[in-house]
Amino acid sequence: MDNFSSSFLSTFSTQKLLYRTPPPPSSSPILNVRIEEKPQQTPTTITIQPTFTSTTPPPNTTSQTPSSIRSSSSNFLQSTKRKVEPSVLALIFNALDDIINTFIDPPIKPSVDPRHVLSQNFAPVLNELPPTECKVIQGSLPPSLNGAYIRNGPNPQFLPRGPYHLFDGDGMLHSLRISQGKASLCSRYVKTNKYTLEREAGFPLFPNVFSGFNGLTASAARGALFAARILTGQVDLSNGFGLANTSLVLFANRLLALGESDLPYSVKLSSNGDVETLGRYYFDGKLFMSMTSHPKIDFDTREVFAFRYGPVPPFLTYFRFDKNGVKQPDVPIFSMTRPSFFHDFAITKKYAIFADIQIVMNPLAMIAGGSLVGSDPSKVSRIGVIPRYAKDESEMKWFDVPGFNIIHAINAWDEEDGNAIEMVAPNILFVEHALERMELVHALVEKVRIDLNTGIVKRYPISARNLDFAVINPAYVGKKNKYVYAAVGDPMPKISGVVKLDLSKGDQREDCTVASRMYGEGCYGGEPFFVAREAAKNLDAEEDDGYVVSYVHDENTGESRFLVMDAKSPNLDLVATVKLPRRVPYGFHGLFVAESNLNKI
Repeated sequence: MDNFSSSFLSTFSTQKLLYRTPPPPSSSPILNVRIEEKPQQTPTTITIQPTFTSTTPPPNTTSQTPSSIRSSSSNFLQSTKRKVEPSVLALIFNALDDIINTFIDPPIKPSVDPRHVLSQNFAPVLNELPPTECKVIQGSLPPSLNGAYIRNGPNPQFLPRGPYHLFDGDGMLHSLRISQGKASLCSRYVKTNKYTLEREAGFPLFPNVFSGFNGLTASAARGALFAARILTGQVDLSNGFGLANTSLVLFANRLLALGESDLPYSVKLSSNGDVETLGRYYFDGKLFMSMTSHPKIDFDTREVFAFRYGPVPPFLTYFRFDKNGVKQPDVPIFSMTRPSFFHDFAITKKYAIFADIQIVMNPLAMIAGGSLVGSDPSKVSRIGVIPRYAKDESEMKWFDVPGFNIIHAINAWDEEDGNAIEMVAPNILFVEHALERMELVHALVEKVRIDLNTGIVKRYPISARNLDFAVINPAYVGKKNKYVYAAVGDPMPKISGVVKLDLSKGDQREDCTVASRMYGEGCYGGEPFFVAREAAKNLDAEEDDGYVVSYVHDENTGESRFLVMDAKSPNLDLVATVKLPRRVPYGFHGLFVAESNLNKI
């Protein structure tokens, strides 16, 4: 998740991709990263067997596929045979990098030890996958799913040399193209500037910002080395440095891969389901810095609302786009007096809502051996409310909400009298563990009511389970909704199932769970996503009339599947199961794009 990692770098700056064979292996291989890759069941036409080291990029092995796919894969493989010898400077810098990772700042903590972080299905897949046919092994894919489900997530191009956090990996899109009951899977990297430069070099050039700057010595060493790469021309930051590994959004006929440390990257799907990166998207030059990975789309007006944050004033900036995708002027929030972590927010028809939580940015903490981003237990969390069409922050109101720490927001709406707003979001208990010990975190979904006149804040939980990565019917963003579909942490970041919550039951202070589906022993999924059933043809459809979809991985067999569940049924009954041709690693946020919208991109 690019979210925690390198957003602060955005304050300092501002295709044809050549695939080449890596340089010879270094003397400091990482030998203990566990990668569970299920063997292909079909004979392979080409096999590459390099020695894996810390500077070895993933190989490219291709199973037998239709001729159109095999041809493009063959061209890719032939291009990897071109040898690129690193310069003397590159060898020196790589040696210094190894010294830093081995002696100055080795990955001691489990949260940044790649042997731990990249274990099981968190391990990267070792190559891109061209569009490959999948088998429907249960039920049938409904016509409402004609289109593509695309999920973003980290997949490091190179096995890490040193400290590595789950959020540090290069963005990879896993796209399941569905048409007339058939499906094909394609996995492609988002071809960011970072990815391209490192692919051409054959080794890592950029430090892992989230995991690599712990303590003054390590920060100074890695910072100096990276500066040297920039000064000698190995790295060009003018085209960005982000990972684009967190989420996707579709608006104004643009499909964008998002990561909060950089501009969005525009991508498109070809007619055969392949994924192509078109490049950074500047919104006609009006967006020159980063933006959130969680913009909000008003289904009725087609407007998009977003923000960015950073370590220098203004620490928070709010902005929006009109229905044509034209960016409107920034609204800097100077009432933010210290840098804080903002990953998500919420909108209503009248307001935008921000949670200023106990996770903060603190450069001074690095001097004491800590991280740039950490928790501050002495801070009082608060919620900020600003009119969503505000031209400045003069009408911004802040409300203290002690102990309220959200990473994700589910939804918010205005009450009928216009004097109050309600928001639903998972509150992170034990927030001090949110960055390094995620397995100790418990996310308690709460409903929060704020009286805008009196300032009185009321809140109460609506489920006792550990729930996050929650979604709703997208047509209800900013409006009062009834149903929520949330992932069950077991523990986070592993997800063992999905539950359906009925928010109307929360008014009686009872558990709101009305349906659930657990994936089974050793099976874990990702964020669920709700797809309305024939929404374009039935504007009066019930809110939960649709499907819940997700990728699920079986750690017992090494196989991954795509599940389609009936969103209305009490057990979230399976409608279809698609066996995927290879493993899909656990990731972050996804999006379904209908066939009619794919044709417009």
